[in-house]
Amino acid sequence: MGNRINRQKGDVARKVIYGIVVLGGGILMALPFIWMTLSSLKTEAELMMTPPSFFPRNPVTENYALVMRDLPFLLFYRNTIMVTVLRSVSQILCCSMAAFAFAKIRFPGRNMIFLGLLAVLMVPHQMILVPNYIIMRFLGLSNTLLAVALPGMFSAFGMFLLRQFYLTLPDEFLDSGKIDGCTHFGIFAKLYFPLTQTAVMALLIFTVMYSWNDFIWPLIISSSDRTRVLSVGIALLQGQSRIFYNQIMAGAVMATLPVIALFVSLQRYFVQGIALTGVKG
Repeated sequence: MGNRINRQKGDVARKVIYGIVVLGGGILMALPFIWMTLSSLKTEAELMMTPPSFFPRNPVTENYALVMRDLPFLLFYRNTIMVTVLRSVSQILCCSMAAFAFAKIRFPGRNMIFLGLLAVLMVPHQMILVPNYIIMRFLGLSNTLLAVALPGMFSAFGMFLLRQFYLTLPDEFLDSGKIDGCTHFGIFAKLYFPLTQTAVMALLIFTVMYSWNDFIWPLIISSSDRTRVLSVGIALLQGQSRIFYNQIMAGAVMATLPVIALFVSLQRYFVQGIALTGVKG
């Protein structure tokens, strides 16, 4: 009886310790966003104080108004949403079909082609910026939203993530579909794809976060406000001789809120998506 009570006390103590560690980690993770939000409510003089103050002494909201006045912020929002939607829909469709083919359809050279696509993950993104720019110039797509979105409309990571999920689904669906006379696309669309909601939602979160935060490629391919996205637009607040940190913080808060809301509402799919990449194939 005494040993059982001691074990229960030990379990409670471990849970309390784990809870404290997780809470502390959560606070550390949230601290940059809290600092950014509080800094957006400070005046420029207060923000540059030494030593800095954590909480604003006299909170002001004019920084948000100045950002909306000095930048076509709603236009940047619209462009970012359009690019994100285009990339997300394209990745879900293209990566799903490619993943199904590599997981369930046997064809010559399947493994070699799959390894070749995975090798793309080892190529630094910066190495393909110039080739991508030359291709867009050749196609006449420079300074268009399609050019901003096009390089992110398929990803080897998304294909790999969904393939890992398709490998966990039984092959009997494939056999039954063939018996009923379905084509490979029919089997994919009617039998397999409806079962991949978890993996698709995880890919959606990864794609939205990547697209929303993308900076270098939109900066290179966009040359006017008509095609600039939020990340590039906020960078315009950095002048050659003066940087408006408080306005940058205000713009960053407005740009970050939609992604935070999406992550909070779909965080279980995000965790499951990370776990999917470790499924043995």
